[in-house]
Amino acid sequence: MNNLEVLIVEDNIKISRTHQAFVDKIGGFTVTGIATTIAEAKLLTETLEPDLILLDIYFSESNGIEFLKELRTSHQQTDVILITAAREVEMLHSALQGGAFDYMIKPVFFERFQESLTNYRNYRTQLATTDTLTQAEADRLFRKAAPAVAMGSDDVPKGIDTVTLNSIMAVFQEDSGRIMSATEMGNTIGVSRTTARKYLEYLISEGLLAIQLDYGTKGRPERKYRLQHGDGQ
Repeated sequence: MNNLEVLIVEDNIKISRTHQAFVDKIGGFTVTGIATTIAEAKLLTETLEPDLILLDIYFSESNGIEFLKELRTSHQQTDVILITAAREVEMLHSALQGGAFDYMIKPVFFERFQESLTNYRNYRTQLATTDTLTQAEADRLFRKAAPAVAMGSDDVPKGIDTVTLNSIMAVFQEDSGRIMSATEMGNTIGVSRTTARKYLEYLISEGLLAIQLDYGTKGRPERKYRLQHGDGQ
């Protein structure tokens, strides 16, 4: 089976680059385009005819749900996974009605992203290799195609803003070897050192970042932060 072609529709270019890096890491998919507006998404859908669209909901000029509904009539062979900050039950209901394959709430971390795309790839593989279905096979396919809210998203505690959290993770995911202090992170994303440290320490507690002490030349060592490697180091 050839690589499945993916169009990313996201108005935050840092997030879209992070998602592109996720797609490249998983394998079996090729990002053929990135759109930052719904108008651009419509044009690229017409020209590229992607297998899968990774779609945000909130755009200044339009709404991703409306675009999803349009796709169901104009491009029935193109599937959609929603990746959004929208937590309203109404939005999830609209996604279900629009036939979305999955629904992930930002910030989306790699493990959940990988699970979603792997499920989608398996789903497409089975469709391509099966002419008739048993009831058990039909049940499995429908379960794979039923949107599920991102695991763990509701566990983000009060006082932790998902947009800020996602911005911090995007900085690290752009350069997996990056090591930063709370001050450096605050300057990068435009928040105070205290705020940056609160979010960095939260990501430590979730096992997503690791501490690296910088002893410098004098005084107390400075806490710096980096991505947690797969080996836990």
